[in-house]
Amino acid sequence: TPPPGFPPLTGQKVISSSRLPTSFRLTEKFILLLVFSAFITLCFGAIFFLPDSSKLLSGVFFHSPAVETNTRPGSDSSDPASANDERVLAKIRKDHEKALLEAKDTLQKRPDEIKQDILNEKEKVAKENTGQGGNDLPFVEYHRPPGATGHEPQDPETKEKRAKIKEMMKHAWGSYRRYAWGSNELRPVSKQGHSSNLFGSIKGATIVDALDTLYIMEMFEEFDAATDWVEKNLDFNMNAEVSVFEVNIRFVGGLLSAYYLSGKEVYRRKAVELGEKLLPAFKTPTGIPWALLNLKSGIGRNWPWASGGSSILAEYGTLHLEFMHLSKLSGNPDFEQKVMNIRKVLNRLDKPQGLYPNYLNPNSGQWGQHHVSVGGLGDSFYEYLLKAWLMSDKADEEGKKMYYDALQAIETNLMRKSTSGLTYIAEWKGGLLEHKMGHLTCFAGGMIALGADGAPGDKTGHQMEQAAEIARTCHESYARTALKLGPEAFRFDGGVEAIATRQNEKYFILRPEVIETYMYMWRFTHDPKYREWGWEAVQALEQHCRVEGGYSGVRDVYASAPNHDDVQQSFYLAETLKYLYLLFSDDDHLPFDHWVFNTEAHPLPVLKKDKTDIPNEVE
Repeated sequence: TPPPGFPPLTGQKVISSSRLPTSFRLTEKFILLLVFSAFITLCFGAIFFLPDSSKLLSGVFFHSPAVETNTRPGSDSSDPASANDERVLAKIRKDHEKALLEAKDTLQKRPDEIKQDILNEKEKVAKENTGQGGNDLPFVEYHRPPGATGHEPQDPETKEKRAKIKEMMKHAWGSYRRYAWGSNELRPVSKQGHSSNLFGSIKGATIVDALDTLYIMEMFEEFDAATDWVEKNLDFNMNAEVSVFEVNIRFVGGLLSAYYLSGKEVYRRKAVELGEKLLPAFKTPTGIPWALLNLKSGIGRNWPWASGGSSILAEYGTLHLEFMHLSKLSGNPDFEQKVMNIRKVLNRLDKPQGLYPNYLNPNSGQWGQHHVSVGGLGDSFYEYLLKAWLMSDKADEEGKKMYYDALQAIETNLMRKSTSGLTYIAEWKGGLLEHKMGHLTCFAGGMIALGADGAPGDKTGHQMEQAAEIARTCHESYARTALKLGPEAFRFDGGVEAIATRQNEKYFILRPEVIETYMYMWRFTHDPKYREWGWEAVQALEQHCRVEGGYSGVRDVYASAPNHDDVQQSFYLAETLKYLYLLFSDDDHLPFDHWVFNTEAHPLPVLKKDKTDIPNEVE
């Protein structure tokens, strides 16, 4: 109730707000609201978008010491907090650029590729969560397969010859260790290191290639020195381009063999590490890998001379054995999946006359030029089909069928007899034969002998005859030279047989293929002529290739005196000397029912069918 003389309180309701000194019109309210909104927006924009926004934000809301420090008199941008902010901002910019590039790359991919990438990322995260990322490899129970080392032959002459071959290995290894330790290869005449661009900046090719030969010959002191070098110095973290094929057969193969022979975990770890670095080579539209790969960037390409940017049959087809073992030892199925996908691509394609051309475009998935060879550019593809079947304990029926079908096409289209009855394997160029056989092709005698027992129908005897005939032809290529060493290639035309007619085919670079075939033929037949032929090669190597600083190739096998090329190839220790040693060893030294040799003569164990289904066990 109001005091006497005052109007009722309800009258205040009718007093207009416009008459109050602090009141505003509607338009003024609106303008004020706009100004206030703009001010708020400006403040928040400053907090979040100015260069020092992270510092300002933390100072406003959390009273960060970093802000206080930066506002002191005399402070400058060189203090730790400021430097740290700059690093954070640089990282944000870098991540932003990377995200843009990844988005651009993803937009260029097919939907099925994007789906596969997502699945791969899920698998990667799963592995990291289970502790299988990086070098954390799953447990593998190690069992050394039988025959890793042998015993002395009973026959005194054989024993003496075998000891001589071991002495040759000591000379080759000792010279490398003295003059080129850590380099890829040795220059035995000039007594210095030699590096091939096939390995990029990776070092120690001879060390890794020779590991298993040292072990097999029981040169354990030398093996331990090599192991020490591998542990401390073998490094794959480099911005360099390598040959995927050469690094796989020499380095991955050598490391795997050293692991299976010795059980030393460093070799398994290094083999898997290198294998993982080779996986980006398969990032092509078809999954057919590039020939060359930068190990740091993961960017691949093909040899510029290879039929319009094609991949080469012998290169992408010679990964299977090593990658199957990498999956086994790492627990990572990617290795196996990559090489099995290569078969899928090949099986979809039509083969001219049942033959596999040397060139395949990894982008289109189509053949390049229709050139076919069982020598260079083709050779080890066929070898790995057969050996994949044998290494699987004869479970890989697909590999078996592909091998025997290919061998039938080779016999029909490429195998020929010379006028004097020498069997040779010619090269096929668009339907026309070139009557030339390379030294590399001479491995085929051993391959055909190795596969003869599993040949379809009643062809075992026929294939053993073929193998023996090829061995004889390759022996003739040696016997018909002045130095009793074989040329790089020999011809069967123009009135000549098993002779090189071109100057650029007359060299010998310590190659193993002919001796490889002698070793297989000896194992399967025990015909003494194969040991005799092998000993002829030993004498020629000693007389014409041995120098004070090791062993050298020669430029012309038809010249009366050797002209040395001054390179001791790593495969001389890996293959040539190993096959010679096994030629004069008993059959239970690296027996074929337990071991399969990769194309660089690195023995890999047969993956026996597991009787107890224990995962990750190597028998």
